[in-house]
Amino acid sequence: MKPTAFDEKELRVIRREKNFMGGEILIYNTPISLKEGFISAMRDKNPWWIPNGSEQVLFCPSVIPDHIARGFCFEAVPVPREQFGGRDMFGVEWEFIDVAGGSMVKPGAPLLEDANDWKDVIHFPDIDSWDWAGSGERNREYLSGDKANVMTLLNGCWFERLISFMDFEGAAMALMDEDQEDAMKELIHEMTSLYIRIIDKACSVYNLDGFTIHDDWGSQMAPFFSEKVARTFFLPEMKRLVDHVHQKNLFIELHSCGHLVKRCNIFVEAGFDAWSPMPMNDTASLFETYGDKIVIAVINDKPFPPDASEEEQRACARAFAQRFCKPGKTVSFSFYNNPNQSTQAFQKELYKASRELYSKF
Repeated sequence: MKPTAFDEKELRVIRREKNFMGGEILIYNTPISLKEGFISAMRDKNPWWIPNGSEQVLFCPSVIPDHIARGFCFEAVPVPREQFGGRDMFGVEWEFIDVAGGSMVKPGAPLLEDANDWKDVIHFPDIDSWDWAGSGERNREYLSGDKANVMTLLNGCWFERLISFMDFEGAAMALMDEDQEDAMKELIHEMTSLYIRIIDKACSVYNLDGFTIHDDWGSQMAPFFSEKVARTFFLPEMKRLVDHVHQKNLFIELHSCGHLVKRCNIFVEAGFDAWSPMPMNDTASLFETYGDKIVIAVINDKPFPPDASEEEQRACARAFAQRFCKPGKTVSFSFYNNPNQSTQAFQKELYKASRELYSKF
């Protein structure tokens, strides 16, 4: 459906919500629902306005043990802080670190030292024993609003999971060891198959529109491994999982931390619908190169100063929209943007300017 012409009545604020990264998000009187707008942008690449994250429900249910182990649960009934940490679905012990606001694998001997031993060492979970039906019932109302329901999957289907099994050095070395190559491919294939089954289970009990899957691939400065390694071990399995989600007419976004400009081509080839790069990446350049193939969450590299007037804030928003609302490309406003850049004046003008531009394409 082609975006209709902008109407000033759309600027009526129907509610206000807290931004995940701080600050306040305004919800406008949009001509289609937030769910429809987000799906149109992410899945169909037919945006009505620049999405800013307010259009989706963050859903990370505790029925999957990893979400409690990592201290990252978002569902109808919050999980108490004192329950964070513990064993993930593979039995790996995690420790929640308050000052970091997250978990790390409890120090000690790695679960797996040689990938060739994985069939004897790694015990895959019985996901049928998890209380899917109960979780579905508890979260029915939570997932019944006007937003897109996007389920987040931790703790890394691919490289991150290998780190939890083998520690970082062991996982990195295994990717370079010819003697472990076949076993690594088998293990990564089975982990992907597990996540496909989890996705099937989730779709059977929840009203979902898409998924976000985590797998960090880089440091502050560079990727952890070469493109050859990415293609050899991970790309085929990523594509298999993405294709499975797309067969359900759902979208899938990748969350991958690190300086990964040189790996975006892999994410594109895998078929991911969207990627939210961290601030160390040149997101504007990524948009220019890949914006016709994947939705890049862009960080505004030309922000307004702290003492900017409302007119200067609006001008900044119009400039952002003019720069990134392009025919055949889709952009989102990254949640990594400084919350101070999401003033009411900026939000209002960004919504208005992007609506006007997209309705003309």
